[in-house]
Amino acid sequence: MSSSSPKKSGVKSTRRTSSGRMLSSSRNDNESGGPELTSTSSGGPNDFMSYTVLMPPTPDNQPYTAVGSSSSKSEDLPPPHPNAAKRTNQRGGGAREHDGGGSGGDSSAKLDRRLSLLKSQNKSMLVRTQTGDFDHNRWLFESKGTYGIGNAFWSQDGGYDDDGGLNMSDFMDKPWKPLTRKVRVPAGILSPYRLLVLGRLICLIAFLIWRISNANTDALWLWGLSTACEIWFAFSWLLDILTKINPINRAADLAALQEKFESPSPSNPMGLSDLPGIDVFISTADPEKEPPLVTANTILSVLATEYPVDKLAIYVSDDGAALLTFEAMAEAASFAEIWVPFCRKHCVEPRNPESYFNLKVDPTKNKKQPDFVKDRRWIKREYDEFKVRINSLPESIRKRSKTLNSKEQKKAVNLAKENGEDPAVAKSNIPIATWMADGTHWPGTWKSPSPDHSNKDHAGILQIMIKAPDHTPVYGNPGDHPFIQFTSVDIRVPMLVYVSREKRPGYDHNKKAGAMNALVRTSAILSNGPFILNFDCDHYIYNSLAIREGMCYMMDRGGDRICYIQYPQRFEGIDPSDRYANHNTVFFDGNMRALDGLQGPMYVGTGCLFRRYALYGFCPPRANEYLGLYGQHKRKAEAVRKRGEGDDESQPLNEHPDLDMPEKFGNSSIFLDSIAFAEFQGRPLADHPSVKNGRPPGALLAPRPPLDALTVAEAVSVISCWYEDKTEWGDRIGWIYGSVTEDVVTGYRMHNRGWRSVYCIPKRDAFRGTAPINLTDRLHQVLRWATGSVEIFFSKNNALLASSRLKFLQRVAYINVGIYPFTSIFLVIYCFLPAVSLFTGEFVVQSLNTTFLIYLLLITLTLSLLSILEVKWSGISLEEYWRNEQFWVIGGTSAHLAAVLQGLLKVIAGIDISFTLTSKSANEDDEDLFADLYIVKWTALFVPPLTILTVNIIAIFIGVSRTLYSEIPQWSKLIGGLFFSFWVLAHMYPFCKGLMGRRGRTPTIIYVWSGLIAITISLLWIAISPPAIGHSYNEGF
Repeated sequence: MSSSSPKKSGVKSTRRTSSGRMLSSSRNDNESGGPELTSTSSGGPNDFMSYTVLMPPTPDNQPYTAVGSSSSKSEDLPPPHPNAAKRTNQRGGGAREHDGGGSGGDSSAKLDRRLSLLKSQNKSMLVRTQTGDFDHNRWLFESKGTYGIGNAFWSQDGGYDDDGGLNMSDFMDKPWKPLTRKVRVPAGILSPYRLLVLGRLICLIAFLIWRISNANTDALWLWGLSTACEIWFAFSWLLDILTKINPINRAADLAALQEKFESPSPSNPMGLSDLPGIDVFISTADPEKEPPLVTANTILSVLATEYPVDKLAIYVSDDGAALLTFEAMAEAASFAEIWVPFCRKHCVEPRNPESYFNLKVDPTKNKKQPDFVKDRRWIKREYDEFKVRINSLPESIRKRSKTLNSKEQKKAVNLAKENGEDPAVAKSNIPIATWMADGTHWPGTWKSPSPDHSNKDHAGILQIMIKAPDHTPVYGNPGDHPFIQFTSVDIRVPMLVYVSREKRPGYDHNKKAGAMNALVRTSAILSNGPFILNFDCDHYIYNSLAIREGMCYMMDRGGDRICYIQYPQRFEGIDPSDRYANHNTVFFDGNMRALDGLQGPMYVGTGCLFRRYALYGFCPPRANEYLGLYGQHKRKAEAVRKRGEGDDESQPLNEHPDLDMPEKFGNSSIFLDSIAFAEFQGRPLADHPSVKNGRPPGALLAPRPPLDALTVAEAVSVISCWYEDKTEWGDRIGWIYGSVTEDVVTGYRMHNRGWRSVYCIPKRDAFRGTAPINLTDRLHQVLRWATGSVEIFFSKNNALLASSRLKFLQRVAYINVGIYPFTSIFLVIYCFLPAVSLFTGEFVVQSLNTTFLIYLLLITLTLSLLSILEVKWSGISLEEYWRNEQFWVIGGTSAHLAAVLQGLLKVIAGIDISFTLTSKSANEDDEDLFADLYIVKWTALFVPPLTILTVNIIAIFIGVSRTLYSEIPQWSKLIGGLFFSFWVLAHMYPFCKGLMGRRGRTPTIIYVWSGLIAITISLLWIAISPPAIGHSYNEGF
């Protein structure tokens, strides 16, 4: 074998000689020996072999090239060990394949030949030490050993094919991989956090027992008020902290999603997308407060997202039926034909043009295509022209309407003159209409409202701006565009539809919830995507892969039980200090992440990916029930029975009304037929035995059927104002009516049926939007949320009435949603107590003794440690945590208190509350990006916190003066009152800055209110506690 084997590359070895110099020798020198190797001073040849390092080429770094027949290949692939040949021979078939089916004697001869190297004179080459250890790597290379079988190497003559029919391809099939995984919070953070929760709870219970048993006899009323407030604060803290004891993180595998749904396979030979369709809803209502340019940028970001083009459809709900929004959408559809391919060609992020061109980073970073700079320069110019066209639309519509109305009036006047009628009357009978660009009346709202053309009285409008794209990619060709090349770029754009539901007097249109339900119905007719993603008009897609990441959870094992994927809300245009906690990171990164470890996060109104079947009011395919005092007993829920199947009609069909099957969807047969398709298409792939309720791979490869006139007409009919009559829309189906916070109620109903939700936090923000940075706008926003919570508390949606399918801690979270506004009553009282204490010279306890101070220290210390650990597992900063605490006091003493009063008025007196739409206009002040932050807009919500501020400041001066001029100063009570007064003032600091406006300019009305409050309090105090006649100045205090 040594004579026929190819010449191996030389490997050098070295050793230190007795003289101290290094000697280098080749393999041939090692085998033949030399004077240095045979000398007695070096220890002889055996001594040299102990130092020799042989590195023969192996199949890993110099594989043999198999040439010839299978028999020649088998000669080049040796077995891994001398006994391997014997084992192969014993199995029967291994030896036969080596010699073409020869006898066992031939096999023995082959084995002898393979081991001949060990018997040759070159045995020393295979022996590495004096002990005679076998050089297994060298033997594998120069003999007939093999590696066995597996997906790294497969022997062609190992006889395994005959035994089991296996081959290398069976091992090369990639194993099943999950699309998502849970990432637990480290035990080093979570365990101390839970221990601190328990420790603080024990401290609070002991403190409250001590407070109740040690009354302040000198001021029982002060002791009673403070103790009642502290008991409520402890209860409120417990409701909040219980839902945070099991936070989790999640991770999605986008590569596995693409491999499973978009890679060639036996069920998908062309590698087409097998992902389900998604219908994206964008809602807007007033182009004055929600500028069309903002809405257009949101539309463009959705059109350019990374999702199969033919599986995506965008629906824009214009609840104001404004021609301005309609024509802005038409401009956006035209600009999308070049913007979307540009984004795909250069992989730009974000895909909102306004945000992309305003990035402060180098746009050429990681861009390698040589024409990127030229393309970007050209698309930037096109976008600037697009913005000018959008901004000029109001004036264009006004001029166009004025011109056409003048022509109509002239025609009417001329016709009246010809008929001998009064021209003035004829002219006045011509309505001042709003005209479209094609010279026809706009069927929606006119600038000058008239019958059938006002905000609450207009026809339904449905316009397909961009038709459904082709099923297969359409690539650009050279020369298609004179300024930019889209060669090898998919130029298709997803379907875009404008929708404005019909409104008529006498119908309750149910605000945003009614508009969303209209979109649900019309989208089911046109595209019927099994998943729905909804946005406010100012929230755009910041991460083009965010939708795919959310789809990983829906399509993973167990995804058929998920009703929605909620993304965190991220905001732009907020001042760096976040004065009013607009980012709301404590809620989105703390509370919502913790709820994900229970039954799932709440629905917060925007950035949510819904399962359409769950929105229809159906129960999940599998659910659990949680029985016992705190849900400690878990069992599988029974199947929900349809109404009419019960044996005893006197008994309720199911344990809870939310568990009844929805039945009244309306009279559209096309819509009813679409329900089953939406349910089937939303199932995960049945590609693993553990996947339940799945669909076969390749079931969604067929293209959508084309739209026809009958289908569009049906889509228009389902957005009529009468369609929901005698149906369950808004009660059991779709977005739920009856609350200004329809989002929370809708999510609660799904959880109550046993569905789960997931919180998806991509590394790069999924979506971004705007938030009001003005103090007045911020308080009005909080007022709306808090009023909705009060409505929930007094309605059938109170979690105290939930079904047994709602987990115990999830129930606690929803109870807290309805209760938290009532904390404002106790908070306002508690903020006045320090001032009252300083006025009266009394304190909430008899004296500042050691027990009280120890309890105060323990409660404060445990709260601080909990805050630090919460910062650790949630990823927020301490500054954000402190801002949240400050605004909790500001909002609690103003907006939350007003919400409680308004909610009680609505429940008791039936007085409905209307809210103004939050302005989403972008700031156009180039000199100051945060100019809105300094604008002071007076509102009645300022009165309670302003009163608290003034009273505490006056009380500090009175308390200090009394103590300084008192014959027996009560320093302990003064220090206690000052401590809590400064606590109140520290939390009110952002409110004070907001009142001062830009550069400290405080409106005059603030001084007027402060003076009136100060005088009123002084007179009231004199009337309550007048100074004794004849007392000195000191005694009077």
